[in-house]
Amino acid sequence: MKKLSYLMVLALTGAMLFTACGKKAAKEETASTEAADIVIGSEAVSIEASTEEAASTEVPEEAPEGMYASELTGEWIDQSLQDQRPIAVMVDDEKTALPHYGISTADIVYEMVNSTANEGVTRFMVMVKDWANIKQLGSIRSTRPTNLQIFPEWGAVLCHDGGPFWNDNFYKNDFVERFSGTFSRVNNGKPREFTEYILPGDLEKNFKNTGYSTTYSDWKYSDGTSFSREHYQFASHSTPNTLSEYSDAVDCKKISLPFHHNNPYLEYDADSQTYKYFQYNQAEVDAGNGNKQIAFTNLLLQNARLEQLDDHGYMMYYPSESNREGWFITQGKAVKVTWTKQNDLDATRYYDSNGNEIKINVGKTYVALIPEKEWDNISME
Repeated sequence: MKKLSYLMVLALTGAMLFTACGKKAAKEETASTEAADIVIGSEAVSIEASTEEAASTEVPEEAPEGMYASELTGEWIDQSLQDQRPIAVMVDDEKTALPHYGISTADIVYEMVNSTANEGVTRFMVMVKDWANIKQLGSIRSTRPTNLQIFPEWGAVLCHDGGPFWNDNFYKNDFVERFSGTFSRVNNGKPREFTEYILPGDLEKNFKNTGYSTTYSDWKYSDGTSFSREHYQFASHSTPNTLSEYSDAVDCKKISLPFHHNNPYLEYDADSQTYKYFQYNQAEVDAGNGNKQIAFTNLLLQNARLEQLDDHGYMMYYPSESNREGWFITQGKAVKVTWTKQNDLDATRYYDSNGNEIKINVGKTYVALIPEKEWDNISME
């Protein structure tokens, strides 16, 4: 067994806030076709969670009767969902996995490099608040250390199928609740690794079998601390943020991202005031929703450090850092920002050049972690 250097162990375990002393993982990990042959050393680093309260989500208008403003999108949704925890779902983005199903139901879509092999193939992590209405979502694949450090900031439950040994120390955190390899198989004529999907009843069964809470109010950390659901700051429903207050804002009607495996780009559609997503030289559509093209109101790009962990292509970003470069893109404009995340449970915050937290627009958001060596290769038109 290879041992990691002390510095590598610090890098891999430094984002942990607590060691496992509370809830256990849902089940034994399912066999994964992506198992690595390296085991993380036993050293651990404990960091106290930040006690600083997040700023309140601002949606000035009065909510319609029976509705509330979603903490993920700012949109008015049924009040019965207000206390419901979202799910974070690992969705395969290899070309063989296309077409995707259910991805247009996601409130937030993260895209990031999943392996340094295959020209840096990416994978989606999609956040869904109203998961009881999922008809089919996937296909589902394995998770990585980066995802295990990001999804807890939403108080979510992670849905995936296995992963490498590099995940093991992150699984020990009591706030890492997950369902692994416990979803339905769909006979779609593809190899088995592309056949797992969330279907109706799957999530209800998983919550029942694990005893995980479906609500924020009933879910506490092992020290008794309650989760704070406050996250993005939203502009007014009636008056969107056009970035007109920023003299350094630039036109951005099309943006091409330096993910070389799928070569994604987004084009602004003025009629819908959204950015439509393309990859593999075609529109990214949802086969489970009438082939609707995926589109986003907000784009958040993060310049993030990436480190390769072994010779198998396994890697991780460093998602908990301070004052890193970024872009906020909406309404056909882009403005430079900085982003900060203090630890696994702390929300990622985005600030303008004056140090004020930005207000994103009501609607779906796309978040991309761009490796810092590729940051200057972002193309805007």
